[in-house]
Amino acid sequence: APDVMHRHPVDEPLSTGLKAIDAMTPVGRGQRQLIIGDRQTGKTAIAIDTIINQKANWESGDPKKQVRCIYVAIGQKGSTIASVKQSLEDAGAMEYTTIVASPAADSAGFKYIAPYTGSAIGQHWMYNGKHVLIVFDDLSKQAEAYRSISLLLRRPPGREAYPGDVFYLHSRLLERCAKVSDDLGGGSMTGLPIVETKANDVSAYIPTNVISITDGQIFLQSDLFNANQRPAVDVGISVSRVGGAAQTKALKKVSGT
Repeated sequence: APDVMHRHPVDEPLSTGLKAIDAMTPVGRGQRQLIIGDRQTGKTAIAIDTIINQKANWESGDPKKQVRCIYVAIGQKGSTIASVKQSLEDAGAMEYTTIVASPAADSAGFKYIAPYTGSAIGQHWMYNGKHVLIVFDDLSKQAEAYRSISLLLRRPPGREAYPGDVFYLHSRLLERCAKVSDDLGGGSMTGLPIVETKANDVSAYIPTNVISITDGQIFLQSDLFNANQRPAVDVGISVSRVGGAAQTKALKKVSGT
């Protein structure tokens, strides 16, 4: 991860193309914004829509606007990954998107290492002055894989049988996302980690860990999703710690931030 001296404050917007997110919980280039919610609440859909909505920037041909995207699938069904790939192909987004997949059939070792593989690709571009968006779908599965490996190695289990360094597992991954200083090319890597909750419980071990590492969270409620509000963002507990710094003046004025 880049050290403190080579980091630049997040002050440049990364538009997701979703009004509810860009207005209420804006995402900046170099930010880590967690997408959290129960299963079947549209977490992956938000990430995929964000990737597809970078197409106009890519087609502009301006390197300062272009965003290269990486989608890391961890422990997903093979059919789900194929469906995501098809959606990106249909939208013409595969031109600037890399998919790193470790499906459910893979061993725990592959699921553990897949996010680091994706972030290594992203860092290569970031240090070459490019802008990158990386999606980790999802980090709950990586934590479970790491727990399996640790238990097989007979390491002492902690809370919920996770090893003691599970916080470090995610912090060293997400700290790779940054906006680097002009000395290193001025590139950025924006992270959209996804974490699945059980029964909307954000106080569980992995969700609280990842919330503490990231620069804000987009919380999706199953009740809102079932009431046909898409994206099902609960604006009451969703927050962006970068906030207005990652918005254009026009959007600040409209959204009142």
